[in-house]
Amino acid sequence: MGMIPLTTAKFKEDIFDYTQSQEWSYQGDMPCIIDFYADWCGPCKAVAPILDELANEYEGKIRIYRVDTEVEQELSAVFGIRSIPSILFVPTDKQPMMQNGALPKHALQNIIQKELLNEVNEI
Repeated sequence: MGMIPLTTAKFKEDIFDYTQSQEWSYQGDMPCIIDFYADWCGPCKAVAPILDELANEYEGKIRIYRVDTEVEQELSAVFGIRSIPSILFVPTDKQPMMQNGALPKHALQNIIQKELLNEVNEI
């Protein structure tokens, strides 16, 4: 399946509607990763194929979305995106965590295992 493009409207529908509540409440049914990127960004281009691989490897366990910061400026502003790539890790039952910069595959896998999938195994 790979990465899923995410618009501001789709974010409000599937992830969290920040116009209705100030208190974070994830609406998804499985953990997700949201990659904030831009087409002109070199490090974003480097991390994109890694995230695409991870989306396929963890299919059915997590979803990986991508947000074009040039197009989705409102959503980027809500998260205070100042540098890209910025990657938001969203567990199902905890607060999301933002990581700036392009991470290598093994670092992304560690975060997925520790922060996103462990809580699923505890249920």
